[in-house]
Amino acid sequence: MVLVTGGTGLVGSHLLFQLLKSDQPIRATYRNEKTLERVKHVFSYFSDNGEALFNKIEWIEADINNIPQLQDAFKNITYVYHCAAIVSFEPHQYKLLRTINIKGTANIVNLCITHKVKKLCYVSSIAAVGQHNNPEKLIDEKTEWNPEDDNSIYAITKYGAELEVWRGTQEGLNAVIINPGIVLGAGYWNGGSSGNLFKRIYKGMPFYTKGVTGYVDVWDVVNAMKKLMESPIKNESFILVSESLSFKSFFTKTANALKVKPPSKEAKPWLLAIVWRLDWLTHALLGRPRTLSKQTSKSAVSITNYNASKIKDTLGFEFKSIDKSIEEVSELFIKDTNSH
Repeated sequence: MVLVTGGTGLVGSHLLFQLLKSDQPIRATYRNEKTLERVKHVFSYFSDNGEALFNKIEWIEADINNIPQLQDAFKNITYVYHCAAIVSFEPHQYKLLRTINIKGTANIVNLCITHKVKKLCYVSSIAAVGQHNNPEKLIDEKTEWNPEDDNSIYAITKYGAELEVWRGTQEGLNAVIINPGIVLGAGYWNGGSSGNLFKRIYKGMPFYTKGVTGYVDVWDVVNAMKKLMESPIKNESFILVSESLSFKSFFTKTANALKVKPPSKEAKPWLLAIVWRLDWLTHALLGRPRTLSKQTSKSAVSITNYNASKIKDTLGFEFKSIDKSIEEVSELFIKDTNSH
C-alpha cells in the first residue's frame, strides 16, 4: 500500500489522481476535513468520476507531529510520498516551520525505518539547493548549500528536512528527494501555492521585478515522483525545473493568458528595501501578517538559473513548456472564477 502525506495540497492532490490510474491501494493523510473538498475539486477538472475516484482513497486524519495518528497511517505501508509541509516566508513563523517541515519529516523518516518501508520520496524545493554568486552559472544538485547566506526561513527548514531524509538513508532507508521550482497547477488559488500568483495577476499587478527563478508544471512533478519511485534509483536528489524565467516574463505571460493588463512598472531594489522595512514596522506595531520580508525582496531581484539535466538524463524525462502550463492553469482559473 502507498501512503501520501499532505494529500490535500497542490502536489499531493495531483499525485493522488495520477496514482489512482494504476489501481494500487492508496492511503492519504489530511489535517482538516474542509481541505478534502479541494481534492474533489481538482479531480473534477480531469474526470467526470471525481467523487468515485476520491472514494477509492483511504483517508486518515493525521498530523505529522502526532505519532499515534502516524502509527495508524503507516500500517501495511510499503511506499511513502511525503508531500506534507508548510510554505511561509514570514520570519515570525520560523518555529512553526521548524516543527512541521523538519520535526515532521524526521517523524516520517523514523516511521519509514521502523515499518521497513521500501522507499520514500520527499518533496523538497529549489529553495533548499545552494546558490552561486555568479548569476550566469547554472545551479545543479551538486551546488553546495551555504548556511551563512541570508536564507529564507522556508529554505532553512526545507534544507533541514532534507538532512533528516539523508540521515534516514544512513540508517538503511531507500529515498529520493525532488527539488521542484515554483510549481504551476490549478485549484489552489489562495495561500502559499503558486495559484495565488494567478489570482493576484488577474486582480491587477502593476509592478514586476527583474529577478529570475525556475518553474515547473505540477504534472511534471508528480510524473517524475512516480517514475523515480518505480525505478531502482535510490539516495539521489533531482532538480525539477522546466524553464527559468524572469518574474516580469512570467507575470506578462500569465496576464496575457488571463486576458488582463500585464505589469508595467519595475519595482527597483531600493523600493523593495523601503517596502519590506515598512512591512516589518506595520507587523511590529499592528500585528499584521508580513507580505514582504528582507529575504523575499532579495529573491525578487536575484537571478537564479537551474540545470535540470540530471532528471532528463537519468529518466529520459521531458518537461512540459511553461507557456503550455500557464495556458492550462489560466484556463482553469477563469473557469473557477466564472463559476462563482
